[in-house]
Amino acid sequence: MQTSFPEVTEEALAALEAVLFASGDPIELSRVASLLGMDDTGAESIVTRYAARLEERGGGLTLLRLGTKLQLATKPELGEYVRAALDAKRKMPLHPGAMEVLAVIAYHQPVTKSYVDKVRGTDCYHIISNLCQKGLVEEGGRLELPGRPLVYRTTDHFLRAFCLSSLDDLPPKTDPPKLTQAAEQLQIEET
Repeated sequence: MQTSFPEVTEEALAALEAVLFASGDPIELSRVASLLGMDDTGAESIVTRYAARLEERGGGLTLLRLGTKLQLATKPELGEYVRAALDAKRKMPLHPGAMEVLAVIAYHQPVTKSYVDKVRGTDCYHIISNLCQKGLVEEGGRLELPGRPLVYRTTDHFLRAFCLSSLDDLPPKTDPPKLTQAAEQLQIEET
């Protein structure tokens, strides 16, 4: 039986935290609601209170909203400490060609490799493959056309890397300096 909690309880907040921590990956709000045995409205009030609690506490965690998904994450400003603790691999920014391919996919997704090639005027197979390995782009199925070409789309990791809640938060196409500034700050694990 799915019911909403009349008030946000400590048990519900602890359960939400446990679910978010254990999942690691983004999890749909509707899935959280189901796991907590309540409707989406009840889950939303618990999520809102939990996010406020994290903010009030001032610790190193934050609650990310990635469209309709949620993820517990470290605060971006503490990334330097996390990288040092995990002895992360050397980081390097994406080169301009990769940023162009990523922008084409982000703004026009889902897109085929041939579409990206046409926009850029060059073969982008290796760049798309590298973006997939870095987790910024993923295969999004196949078109119902001869040859059934693959289509590509951005991932939740792309949203996190660029500090976006959803693709609606992308800067307007007519405002490339914002995207360029974000790219200069972006550090992607070298694979």
